[in-house]
Amino acid sequence: MKRLGTGIGWRPEIADAVERMPGIDWVEVVAENLCPGHLPDSLLRLRERGVTVVPHGVSLGLGGADRPDEARLTALAERAQALGSPLITEHIAFVRAGGPLTASPRLEAGHLLPVPRTRDALDVLCENVRIAQDALPVPLAVENIAALISWPGEEMTEGQFLYELADRTGVRLLIDVANLHTNHVNRGEDPAEALAELPLEAIAYVHVAGGFERDGVWHDSHAHPVPRPVLDILTDLASRVCPPGVLLERDENFPEPAELEGELGAIREALDKGGAKPAPADEPTAHSPSAPAPAADDDLTRQRLGLAQTALLSALVAGTPVPEGFDRVRLGVQARALAGKRADVVAKIAPELPVILGTAYRPAFLAYAPGHPMTAGYRHDALAFAEHVLLAGHLEDAAARRALREWWLDRSGPTPRAQRPTVRLARATRRVLLRR
Repeated sequence: MKRLGTGIGWRPEIADAVERMPGIDWVEVVAENLCPGHLPDSLLRLRERGVTVVPHGVSLGLGGADRPDEARLTALAERAQALGSPLITEHIAFVRAGGPLTASPRLEAGHLLPVPRTRDALDVLCENVRIAQDALPVPLAVENIAALISWPGEEMTEGQFLYELADRTGVRLLIDVANLHTNHVNRGEDPAEALAELPLEAIAYVHVAGGFERDGVWHDSHAHPVPRPVLDILTDLASRVCPPGVLLERDENFPEPAELEGELGAIREALDKGGAKPAPADEPTAHSPSAPAPAADDDLTRQRLGLAQTALLSALVAGTPVPEGFDRVRLGVQARALAGKRADVVAKIAPELPVILGTAYRPAFLAYAPGHPMTAGYRHDALAFAEHVLLAGHLEDAAARRALREWWLDRSGPTPRAQRPTVRLARATRRVLLRR
């Protein structure tokens, strides 16, 4: 496999800057944000220059109790083929729970949540990874995630869990050193011990990102500079193995290009400090499984895991009782973080809502979220929130109420109500702004 080198997460907000940055060997793009038939011109230009583009999935939910969705796997495969990518990456996480397996309503987290490090969860994860590997046209690598919460009764450390996963399936690993730091602060886990237990030959590449600490909790924001402890973990990793690729992630609060280039320079310095040396381009990076992954004792094992994950997710997004053994305070922090992320993403998906509602948007959404869990995607969530605001009758500004109603009517039906809904919406929004 070709070595990747140094890269950065491609985002539309910094697309022009990424194209001009020196020393960028590859980029990673959120798979769900791409349409294979309409790739951004910036990505096409990078591809023409020979820059590798890797699709990074966030919604497959390989750690969930259900088998991977065929449509999501097909979509990932299409994006890898459209980009000519050498691999696809996803997360060791669950993102939804409930449904037929547990005879309960389907719930969406809108976020990556940790799987319990138990034998049941590992069996299900291994089978789900094998299903994904069989469906994808290129190798799969899976990422360790950051977590605010710990599952009670875990049977393995993170390093042991990842080692067994790679050993049983042959899947490559995407190691996020920022997530190792997060888990050190939030869960008391030693990053050095995790690195010592990993199958280093299975590493496909490495993520580096920033975050912030508040009230003793580290938030993996991807919106702040990379801190020294994360670079130190990267140096430790580089002292053990030369990673095939290292990538800087930044998703929000984008600084000037010079600051991003400075962070990339700090990453290269951390690698050099660890002794990472360039390796031959044809250095093998595949990790062969020791034996085929045994099938989970299917429905029974999956149902046990599904019930546990549904109980946790319901407590986080629907206000049901906290399952036994979990830290109630920490679950409260996670619940508020999930609600805040929902508000932020809905504002991006439907930017008209913050314009129409003004400063009332975020408080209204945070009040709405606990009693109205997300059951589908963010677009449906935006519509459901707007409908709730209209039906609640608390929107006193008549112009804002009319604009919100127009917006909801245009998007809630199978087709727009008129030939030029965007023009009508723009006029309604402008009227609201002029009245303020």
